[in-house]
Amino acid sequence: MKWVEAKVVIDYSLYQDMDTAVSLVSDVYYDIGLNGVSVESPEYDREADWARDAVPMPDHYAVIGYFSKNGRLADRCQHLEAALTRLNEDNGIVTRVAYTDVDEEDWAESWKKFFYPKKISERFVIKPTWREYQPNPGESILEIDPGMAFGTGTHPTTRLCIQLMEAYLKPGDTFFDVGTGSGILMLAAQRLGAGQMVGTDKDEDAVAVALENLAQNRIDPGTYTVKSGHLTAQTTGRFDFIAANILTEVILPLLPDIPPLLKGDGMFICSGIIGDKRQWVADEMSKQGMHIYEVRSEDDWIAFAAGLAQTPRG
Repeated sequence: MKWVEAKVVIDYSLYQDMDTAVSLVSDVYYDIGLNGVSVESPEYDREADWARDAVPMPDHYAVIGYFSKNGRLADRCQHLEAALTRLNEDNGIVTRVAYTDVDEEDWAESWKKFFYPKKISERFVIKPTWREYQPNPGESILEIDPGMAFGTGTHPTTRLCIQLMEAYLKPGDTFFDVGTGSGILMLAAQRLGAGQMVGTDKDEDAVAVALENLAQNRIDPGTYTVKSGHLTAQTTGRFDFIAANILTEVILPLLPDIPPLLKGDGMFICSGIIGDKRQWVADEMSKQGMHIYEVRSEDDWIAFAAGLAQTPRG
């Protein structure tokens, strides 16, 4: 398969709040439907033991996404350019975008250059399989290879999910990960003491990546099932904890499927919701008989913790 690298370079001289600029540009890719991006920055804070495989530092800030070279390519490029124009008009963020054809074997390695270990919550550090990292006391390492751009696990939507899991998931909980991607939420759930786990994804490649990451982290294969197909229709039984880290447009039609899969005192968390779509999700949750226990946000992203009971279990 052929891929196209879409590299958005941000003009630092005109907009110096780079954290915000990078976040807003990254959100454009996620809104298009990409699950992962890579970021180039001249200011990476690298640990000493990263020096052995370090690459030359870039002289610019850039956010990079990869599009399949298929019938959707033109629409995705048009969407990207229109969103960047709006960022300039609304936020004063000046960018330029460059497209480069990339073969699959080259693409599979090119985005890895700037993916380094990152602490995403009080407890968890995400570490790519090809990097070294010495954990600090109390840190738990989630080692992943995202594979075909199924997300590095460092986006705010994933961080919000894992933070809510830290707050609400109980040892022994059965766990259902809807749209598992790289399997990062299943890894975190297992480290938090979850019992039997199920993960689903529409993409067979994502399932393969999730299985590889679970094996890489030495998770007992008897404790989980990962399968492709419809995100919820092929799953039966009731779960203590259900997580969905997917976009609003995917979450909304799935919400009617959640109550039949959730135990009476179970917990449902969902993320991937842009701020201006928050009320859509809240209204649909209420329509399906769910009560919202907590709402967390980072940048313009929203995550909900909810359930069928009026109050969360103690």
